[in-house]
Amino acid sequence: MSARPSVDAALKRSWQRNRRWICALLAVWFVVTFVVSWFARDLRFDFFGWPFSFWMGAQGALVVYVLMTALYAWRMNRADEADESAANVIPPSQSVPPDAGNDAA
Repeated sequence: MSARPSVDAALKRSWQRNRRWICALLAVWFVVTFVVSWFARDLRFDFFGWPFSFWMGAQGALVVYVLMTALYAWRMNRADEADESAANVIPPSQSVPPDAGNDAA
């Protein structure tokens, strides 16, 4: 059972990486949702021909939310693939022969 501590450490690193992404995306969500709304009167400049505060309220925040969701899904898929490939590495002494369990021979 010498492989168990390394698996636990890998799971802990994976969860810490996931929490960092969640915290960063929650910070972006907070800024887009509350900070922009709080300072809407001060944000008086045109953005694509519309006042910035109106544009953020009408569609800008929704675009940011969709991009955040896509970024998180893409990043977590990459992390899951990396974790699975690292977990599937079996030392040669523990490898199973290709014919093991195949009784049809």
